[in-house]
Amino acid sequence: MIVHNFDPIFIDFGIIQLRWYSLAYIFGILIGWWYGKILLKKQIEGYNVKIYLSKYDDLITYLIIGIIIGGRLGYVFFYNLSFYLENLSEIFKIWNGGMSFHGGLIGVAVSIIIFSKKNNLNSYVYFDTISLVAPIGIFLGRISNFINAELYGVPTEKPWGVIFPSVDTFARHPSQIYEALLEGLILFLILNLLVFFKRNKFGLISGVFLIFYGLFRIICEQFREPDDHIGYIFNYLSIGTLLSFGMILFGIIFLKIVYGKENK
Repeated sequence: MIVHNFDPIFIDFGIIQLRWYSLAYIFGILIGWWYGKILLKKQIEGYNVKIYLSKYDDLITYLIIGIIIGGRLGYVFFYNLSFYLENLSEIFKIWNGGMSFHGGLIGVAVSIIIFSKKNNLNSYVYFDTISLVAPIGIFLGRISNFINAELYGVPTEKPWGVIFPSVDTFARHPSQIYEALLEGLILFLILNLLVFFKRNKFGLISGVFLIFYGLFRIICEQFREPDDHIGYIFNYLSIGTLLSFGMILFGIIFLKIVYGKENK
């Protein structure tokens, strides 16, 4: 068994603390911005490359806002609505924790749609680009979840079980690491391999992202401890599992839409 002894604080300046979780967000956005530009050049041919590249920096600002607002509201509505209805001011206290991946995903999608319509651009191009770089941020985020000793797994007797002293004395599945590998590393490899295949329509990668992320999340949820105030629905399904089933369904519908009409 392994005993978790990581400090969630990377550097403590006294008044200001730099946490691993903050670094995950910062580096996830910076690496995604850099790699996204490379991918745009690979995906688009001709003069359109300059147009999409020139607007990409502005899009990042929209995405950051979408991630924060969507992630927070997603947590409020999906995971603890009754509490926040009674404590409305707590909704704005993001520093106390509480962000939802599925909510952040919705926020990102809305941001891309608004930005693309405003600039008369094909939203599918940016959907694909962000889908390709998203696993980088997911990987870093899940590693920071592990360092923070949060979103841990259910008790296990497996030799790789981890004891989180800040939680209890049980050895638990390091579900954060499972998610980092499946939702981060493996998903990144699957999606980026698709870039090397010739395809006629934008939107393929976005649909595949939704389906495979949903699938991998459902697998990882089987090893993850559900939220104390929610538990399991129907004694088996977590909120994350239900939302991920929705992602898979929407991914299938999205691909049908993409291949049902011509992309411009």
